[in-house]
Amino acid sequence: LSLAMGCAVSRTVQKTDVEKVNWSSLRQDLVNLIEEKKCGPILIGSGGARGAQRFGSGESKHGANAGLDVARKLLQEIHEKYPISAADLWAFAAVVATSEMGGPEIKFRAGRNDIATAAECVEEGRLPDGDKGQDHLRAIFGRMGFNDKDIVALSGAHTVGKCNADRSGFEGKWTENSLKFDNSYFTNLLTKEYKEEKSEKGNPQYGNEDGKEKTIMLMTDLALTKDPEFKKYVEEFAKDEKAFFAAYAEAFQKLQELGWEKKGLKEIK
Repeated sequence: LSLAMGCAVSRTVQKTDVEKVNWSSLRQDLVNLIEEKKCGPILIGSGGARGAQRFGSGESKHGANAGLDVARKLLQEIHEKYPISAADLWAFAAVVATSEMGGPEIKFRAGRNDIATAAECVEEGRLPDGDKGQDHLRAIFGRMGFNDKDIVALSGAHTVGKCNADRSGFEGKWTENSLKFDNSYFTNLLTKEYKEEKSEKGNPQYGNEDGKEKTIMLMTDLALTKDPEFKKYVEEFAKDEKAFFAAYAEAFQKLQELGWEKKGLKEIK
């Protein structure tokens, strides 16, 4: 059976058999993949809570999801080994990747079902755009029930990974060590000066070349320092990495469980 996400798989599992999945084996397979491919950052955003991005149309084509097909293809071989939904695999991969890069341990609960067809995908415009400000962030995340502290904590995922012009239209890393999950994103926001520039695709972004390697910020990043309510959390997380990790773990679990809060997810330890 071919799923229209750019790769073929031998079967489709729309619901996880929680008791039959060997979770420790799955975790080790993910750890091995992360170590071999250095793909931890992209696994953090590998997909949504309903497995909708496995189709070639709908949410996989939304601009804010550009490039995530790379993560899903990396996970294909692992997916074939276990009776797990795409939504649960992608969510678990994000939790493992965060931990393996030095970030917080995030509580994971399994039991998400995948949608059956692309017709069940939601409309575009529900995710943040990098060229917008604080009002946009509050509109996008507030609709999902996140407060200012949650928004700043989740933005801290930019401490790892980088933008690729051929995917998002932006180009560059937020931090010099893009494979280490720490609070350097927040310290950069407070200590570095960023100059307005354009990516090779012509999109507005901001660059700094003071360190060993150039780093960037997007408008949505700098918005966190311009709004006083956001900035107080930027300052807190820059000063206290443990506080950032605790806030991130809580907010990220909430993000992963949107729509599944009262549907019997089972904690995996």
